[in-house]
Amino acid sequence: MQDVSRRPSERKPARIGALSVLPVFLSLHGEHALVAGGSEPAAWKAELLAAAGASVHLYAPAEELSDLCRDLIAQGSILHHDRHWSINVIQGAALAVLDTAHRSEAQAFVCAARAAGVPANVIDQPEFCQFQFGTIVNRSPVVVGISTAGAAPILGQAVRRRIETLLPASLGAWAALADGMRQTVMTKLGPGAERRRFWERFVDRAFGPAPTSSDAHELASSIDRVAKGTNATGRVTLVGAGPGDAELLTLKAVRALQAADVILFDDLVSDDVLELARREAKRMLVGKRGGRESCRQEDINDLMVKLAKAGKHVVRLKSGDPMIFGRAGEEIERLDAEGIRVDIVPGITSALAMASALGVSLTHRDCARSVRFVTGHSRSGALPEDIDWKAVADPAATTIFYMGGRTAGQIASRLMDGGLPLSTPVAIATCISRPEQTLRLTSLEHLATTMRQTDLASPVIIGVGAVFARRRSMVHAQGELAVVAS
Repeated sequence: MQDVSRRPSERKPARIGALSVLPVFLSLHGEHALVAGGSEPAAWKAELLAAAGASVHLYAPAEELSDLCRDLIAQGSILHHDRHWSINVIQGAALAVLDTAHRSEAQAFVCAARAAGVPANVIDQPEFCQFQFGTIVNRSPVVVGISTAGAAPILGQAVRRRIETLLPASLGAWAALADGMRQTVMTKLGPGAERRRFWERFVDRAFGPAPTSSDAHELASSIDRVAKGTNATGRVTLVGAGPGDAELLTLKAVRALQAADVILFDDLVSDDVLELARREAKRMLVGKRGGRESCRQEDINDLMVKLAKAGKHVVRLKSGDPMIFGRAGEEIERLDAEGIRVDIVPGITSALAMASALGVSLTHRDCARSVRFVTGHSRSGALPEDIDWKAVADPAATTIFYMGGRTAGQIASRLMDGGLPLSTPVAIATCISRPEQTLRLTSLEHLATTMRQTDLASPVIIGVGAVFARRRSMVHAQGELAVVAS
């Protein structure tokens, strides 16, 4: 069966979902902020506001001051007023914060703040808060704020720890350098593609070591080079989207998605992966599915060339790994012939995701000496005729068949004819790594029967080899899989 041709189609990015709160970054330099209460939590908020540039006025009787409050006062970080807050001191503040255990005081404070047009926060009492502080990752001038809208502060702290590991300490220095170069970029480079080309080059460096004087000099020189190359050819990045779970993307893949002008993506790329792309990027579906209506490869190649020659950064987003049954070779050859730069970002291929889901080593030294990836259909949709089935039917190898759902019966027959025992273990996976994932364990003898119970509308991968027997015995003993075919 030949693939039916369809044209690439544009997909609009999903509309932004509902927000529990609006993240806003407020400049407090030259403003004055009010903190009422002498407790340690009040001191933490006062210190945070002072760090953001505010002139902080702390209202609390001296005998109620915590040691941390006294330290901040002694350092000159905050101005202390030796009395309780009153309505008149709220007027004119940029914001007001209170720490109290009494709901009546909290209610009075919020009412007074609202009457004065001042946003208020009562510590650890969300119902009285017009704003929350959230959790902060500080790489100033890069500041990341994390909020759980007061529902789960511990979760917010866990998110902060995760982000802390991703953002190098040197990022602040790069942001400061960017701030210093911004006016020159705005003056010399036109809006849109020109400026983005420069900033992409900048960002490529920004996650490495702290900038040196030579970095600054080279980047300054590149502004002029970009300005002279207004009609410069763009580039194409082939990106592996993995099997579907967005958390399996590499950091390099995410950065490519964030830098793309246009994303050409396959049918099997999940919405969760696309959600990580720059919202301004144009998304175009260029799906290719065996036995289904698909875009012609020639049309995809032509589109990549056209967009790159228009100066665009094109991300060709492929399911799994772009170099495994993704026709990347044909695309690279065409782009090379046109003199267009091609970068490649590998991804996790479905075979490895299936092995992880099953907890199976594809090269377990007691079972397998090699791993083979074999296509389950040819250009016409039938089983390829030029496969050396005797070589593939190797009991000391693990063989993974891609796109073999509709040819599973023929695959089983050819392997058994090649000498593999009927009892050879087989694993079948659909939608691997996604919420709708299914895993089945069976034998070569029952592969065709089991496949008839499988949803062939979903992407299917088949694993054959002795390594799956180890997992199958555990499943029979422990009942770990929902479906186990005998």
